[in-house]
Amino acid sequence: MSLLDRLTRPGATEPFALLRRGAADHVVVLTGDVVDVDDLASIPLDEGVDVLTLVPFSQIRERGFEAHDDGSPLRCLVIRESETVPLEAVEVLRDDSIVSSGGGFTTSDAEYEGIVRDVIRDDIGSGAGANFVIRRDFEARAYASGRRAVAAWFANLVRQETGAYWTFAIATPGINAVGASPEKHVGVVRDPATGVRTASMNPISGTYRHPATGPDAAQFVSFLGDTKETEELFMVVDEEMKMMSQICRRGGRIRGPHLKQMRALTHTEYLLEGETDRHPVDVLRLSLFAPTVTGSPMQNACAVIHRRETTGRGYYAGVLALFESDGAGGHDLDAPILIRTAYIGDDGYVRVPVGATLVRHSDPASEMRETAAKAAGILRAIGAGSGGPDSRDDVRLDEVPGVAGLLAARNTRLAPFWLTPQRTPLDDDGTTADPLAGRRAVVVDAEDDFSAMLAHQLRSFGLTVEVVPWSSAQDHADADLLVAGPGPGNPRDASSPRLAAMRELVDERRASGRPLLAVCLSHQILALGLGLDVGPLREPHQGRAVPLEYRGLRSDIGFYNSFAALAGPLPDGVEATTEDGGRVVQTLSGPGFASVQGHLESVLSRDGRAILRRLVEHALAPAAVPEVATAAG
Repeated sequence: MSLLDRLTRPGATEPFALLRRGAADHVVVLTGDVVDVDDLASIPLDEGVDVLTLVPFSQIRERGFEAHDDGSPLRCLVIRESETVPLEAVEVLRDDSIVSSGGGFTTSDAEYEGIVRDVIRDDIGSGAGANFVIRRDFEARAYASGRRAVAAWFANLVRQETGAYWTFAIATPGINAVGASPEKHVGVVRDPATGVRTASMNPISGTYRHPATGPDAAQFVSFLGDTKETEELFMVVDEEMKMMSQICRRGGRIRGPHLKQMRALTHTEYLLEGETDRHPVDVLRLSLFAPTVTGSPMQNACAVIHRRETTGRGYYAGVLALFESDGAGGHDLDAPILIRTAYIGDDGYVRVPVGATLVRHSDPASEMRETAAKAAGILRAIGAGSGGPDSRDDVRLDEVPGVAGLLAARNTRLAPFWLTPQRTPLDDDGTTADPLAGRRAVVVDAEDDFSAMLAHQLRSFGLTVEVVPWSSAQDHADADLLVAGPGPGNPRDASSPRLAAMRELVDERRASGRPLLAVCLSHQILALGLGLDVGPLREPHQGRAVPLEYRGLRSDIGFYNSFAALAGPLPDGVEATTEDGGRVVQTLSGPGFASVQGHLESVLSRDGRAILRRLVEHALAPAAVPEVATAAG
C-alpha cells in the first residue's frame, strides 16, 4: 500500500500533509509526529530531520506586537515518512459529495465597506499608518470529517487553480486546512557549493479581478496604470525591505516586477533577496508577518487589526513553514503565507478568511469585492462557490503587447540603491578615504522599521551604525551622529510615553549642539521645538512620492505622513525648504542639526541616498566633516 493510500483510506488517523509546490508535476506526501510548541525557538529542528510547521498569526507576539490569543497552537509535523506521487495520483481523492452548505460572510458587504471608510478616516487619516489589511470570514458547514474533506478539496484545487506558489492540505487532530497560496513569504536556501545562505521574500499586491469570461488584455493594461494598485505594491515592497534590512547584511535587492496569474485573479509581485548569516528560525521571527496581510508600519498595523478585528485570526496571515535538512547540519526554509485557505474543524465547521489592503484612496465597494474575489478560488474547490471566471489558459497576460514595458517602467520610479548590488566603502580592501567612514551613528527606532533601511543606507557611506529602541536611546548620547527615526502617531499626543521620550531626546540633543538628524515623526518633533506648528495635511501622504529639493539636489521622495510641520518664523541660523505653496516644511537645517519629513531610505526615493548624504554632512559639519559633492543615487 502506498503512503498516500494508507493515510487517506477510511478509518485512517495518522496526520498527513499533501504538498504541490509551484507547477510541479508531482505531489509530496508527508506524515510524522505532531508536536505543539510555545515559540519558534522550540521547533524541534534535529539534524537531518524535516519539519512542517503551522505558524498562527498570534505568534507575532514574539515580536512584542498585539494579537488576539485564540488558542491556535504553533503546530509542528516532525516528518518521519515521505513519498512523491504523480500529480494524477491525487485524482482518486476527489469526492463531489463533500460540499459546503449554508455559507456566507459573517461581516456583510455593507459592514465591511463601513470598516474600510472608518480605517481611511480614523487610522490612515490620524497618521497611524500607511495601509492596513482587515479580514472578514466566509463560514459554512461540510458533512464529512476534516481529514476526508481537505484531501478531496486538495484534489479539486490541483485541477482548478493555476499559478499557486503552494497548493496544500494538512490534516492533524483538530486542525485541518487546505489552500492554494499565491505568495511565498520568506525562504532561506544554502548554496551547497559556497555555503552562502540566501534569504528571499516575495511581496505580492495589486489585484486584477478577471471578468466572468476570463482575463481581458485591454482591461489589464488599464489596471497596470492604476495609481492605487501601483502604490499598494510599492508600499508592501517598502515594508518587506525593512525586514530584509534586518535579515540580510547588505539589506536585500529588488527584482521584478512580475505577474502572478491565477484562475480568478492576477497580481503584481516583486522578489527580494540577499545574503544572510542568520539562522532560518531567526529569519522567520524577524519576518513575522507579511505586510501584504497586515499593513504598515507593522507594530501599529497589528494594533489596528487587534482593534478592528474582534476575534483572532487563527492561522490566517500566518505561514506554513517547511524546514528541510540542507545536508550540512542545518535547514533550508520555505514558507508560503496562509491565505486563500479553508479551515475545517472536526465538527465540519468551515472558515475561509480573506482580506484587502486598505490605503488612503481605497474605494470601499471595490475593496469589498476584492475580498469576495480572493475567496472565489477556494470556495469553488470546497463546493461553496460558483464556477467563477474562465481560466482562459490561452490568454497569458505577461505576453500581452506592452505589458512587459509597463512593468519595467515601474522601476524608473524606484531607488537604484535597492535595485542593484550594494557595497560599502570598506567592502573592497577595508580602507577608504571617505570622510564619513568610521564615524559612529545611532539610529533611534520610534516603532517604525524604516529605521533598519535608514541604518543600511548610512552604512553605505562607511558609518558604523547601531539601531536602538526609543526606550534606551538616552544611553547613547556619545554617538557622533544621533538619528532620531520615524514612527507613527501625532507628535502632539501627550498621552504617549514613546512620543514624550522622543520629544525629550530631540530637544536635549539639539540643545547640546551635538550632531542630530531627525526623520519624519522626529522632524515634526524638532519643528515643534523650534517654535513651528504641526498639523494634519489636507490629504495624507501615506505612500506618495513627493518632489523634494535640498541644497541643489532634487528627487521624488517617499512620504508616509498624515501630519506635517507648518511654515512659520524660524530662529536665526535655521533654514527650511517647503512644499504646498510654502505651507508645509519638508526639511530643516541649523547649527549641528538637519531634518527631513520624507523617507530618503524608501524604495520610492529615487535619489534619496544622495540627499541623505547632504543632510548627514550638514549635521556633522561642527565636527569638521567637509561637504563632499555626491552624485545623485
